[in-house]
Parts: sequence; structure tokens; C-alpha cells
Amino acid sequence: MTKFIKYWLPVILWAGLIFYLSNRSGLKSGFSWPYDFVLRKGAHMVEFAILFLLILRALENYSVAIKKALLWAFLLTLLYAVSDEFHQSFISERVGVLTDVMIDSFGALLITWWKIRRSS
Repeated sequence: MTKFIKYWLPVILWAGLIFYLSNRSGLKSGFSWPYDFVLRKGAHMVEFAILFLLILRALENYSVAIKKALLWAFLLTLLYAVSDEFHQSFISERVGVLTDVMIDSFGALLITWWKIRRSS
């Protein structure tokens, strides 16, 4: 049980934070258009990259081979990004769009690419 708490509780808590932020209507930075857009999309990439790293950390602890762990961590992150966008489609002043799923997944994809290159 302590292993679960140590490795999977951070994943659950981070996913909960993402859910909480997605549940807020009209979440804006207060900056003008190009800066707000870049800041929000950058935040999407970072928050899902962190989710990916937390999932990867949990999977690696269970002795899953690195390439298999990378694949599963990426797929789980992608699935959560899809569910997050679906969830946002029900929140006022928010929309769920496929381009945001791609932006969310891009951070995880960059880390996956980097880890594969480093392990080769």
C-alpha cells in the first residue's frame, strides 16, 4: 500500500489538479491576445508533461521496461488529455477541441522522444 501511495498518489493528485483547473470557466491569464494564448498553451504542455513524468515514474517503479513504460505513460497521458477536453466541453466559456489534445500531448511526446534517444 505504501508503494501505491508513493508512486500513484502523485499521479492521482496531479490529475485532480488538472481536472480542477479545467472545471474553472473562463480561465484567462489577463494578458493580451498573443501572450495569453502562448502562456495558456505552454501551461497545457507543461501540466501534461508533468502528468506523463509522474505516470512514467510510477510504471518504472514496477520494473516495466523503459520503452513499454514510455508507451503506456504516453497512451495514458493522451487518454487523460482526451477526457480533459471532453470534460471542458461541458464547462461554460470553455471548449473541448482536438488541437488542445495535440498541444497537451506534445509535452509528453517531446519527453518520450528525448528518453528514447537517450536510451538508444
